[in-house]
Amino acid sequence: MSNKTITLEEWNGSSSLKLSKTLTIKASSSSVSITRSAARFTYLWTRLLHAFVPEGFPSSVTEDYVPFQIWDSLQGLSTYIRTMLSTQALLSAIGVGEKSATIIGATFQWFLRDLTGMLGGILFTFYQGSNLDSNAKMWRLVADLMNDLGMLMDLISPLFPSAFVFVVCLGSISRSFTGVASGATRAALTQHFALQDNAADISAKEGSQETVATMIGMALGMLVAHFTIGHPIAIWFCFLSLTLFHMYANYRAVRCLALNSLNPERCSILLQHFIETDQVLSPEQVSSLEHVLPIQLISWSSKNADDLHKKVRLGTRISSFDNIEIKEHLLSAASYYMKAKYLLVERKGIINVIVHKDSNAADVLKSFAHAVTLAKNVYKSKSLHSDGQMWMDNHYEVFIQKLKSLGWKTERLLSPITWRAYWIYEPLDEKID
Repeated sequence: MSNKTITLEEWNGSSSLKLSKTLTIKASSSSVSITRSAARFTYLWTRLLHAFVPEGFPSSVTEDYVPFQIWDSLQGLSTYIRTMLSTQALLSAIGVGEKSATIIGATFQWFLRDLTGMLGGILFTFYQGSNLDSNAKMWRLVADLMNDLGMLMDLISPLFPSAFVFVVCLGSISRSFTGVASGATRAALTQHFALQDNAADISAKEGSQETVATMIGMALGMLVAHFTIGHPIAIWFCFLSLTLFHMYANYRAVRCLALNSLNPERCSILLQHFIETDQVLSPEQVSSLEHVLPIQLISWSSKNADDLHKKVRLGTRISSFDNIEIKEHLLSAASYYMKAKYLLVERKGIINVIVHKDSNAADVLKSFAHAVTLAKNVYKSKSLHSDGQMWMDNHYEVFIQKLKSLGWKTERLLSPITWRAYWIYEPLDEKID
């Protein structure tokens, strides 16, 4: 029997593109030699890293994952430090450490605080739950701003002993909005980050990152609370400074996001640019143009200063039209949309989209795009509907194909539609002007 040699190599890594050799074995019938690579010493570090980043990182997540997580962790760190300060003030107001305080009184106040928070969460979900997907960036920012307000209420609660219950309940309601909006938008962002159907893995690793940030924040918070106790000016200085940083970090975090889903604002930015240049913007380019603040103080770009999506009302109730409007607007416009699953009606400069009850997601997206083209020319064209239909026939499919080529998700428009309609168009013998 001839003396044969086999060589075995051990490689470590979760991705085929990110492997490192740790061990080489050469064996024969007479000898065995083992050579350990220097990369072996990085094994523990790699395993530790895998507890905090998704499997296959960085190819398994989008490019905006890392900058978002950095800023998100920093804002979380500031939140946990401030939580120690606000909780300290809240416990003091409830009566912890006071001989006159009763257990039943403190328990009742805490129960009332939690109860109002639960009710606030339900009400917020009822009124805004369906809007969280379409405006994930804005609501992510709003959630943290409401959390800041809740902690501020806890901090000032000792200053108003006669209105203590009202103040802490107001703070609890603010935080309840945070819980609903933050959880819902986080789910939407996790789906965005996942490139390999690994949303669960990303969510789990984010939990690990949050745990570390929480532990560090709690330790620093206790340290800050220890040194500032009995010094109101120092407490307020630390709290307000950290709050300003928290707001800045949150703003930077949502600005890092380049979402490739279509909501009304992103769709109108894309469509307006396409109409003017025949080119489609990338998700990164649109990200720098769209608004994220709940109250817009300035226009970020002259290109979207018109805010065309605000001139479109998607899912209009037909009962909102009176008899005169039905005759003058709806009836005259209906003939242009005989083959469509929607009706577009211009009323006072606003394009109302009446969605057919049998329309699908593609029809809704098309109806909104069609409405935006009308909104852009609402005061410029005398034959508004015919010009809009001509543009849609010639350019809409090209627009959709260009969107797909740049990675945009064109399956649906992220916008809730509560009201739909059904109609049968029967043209009269005489032409309607």
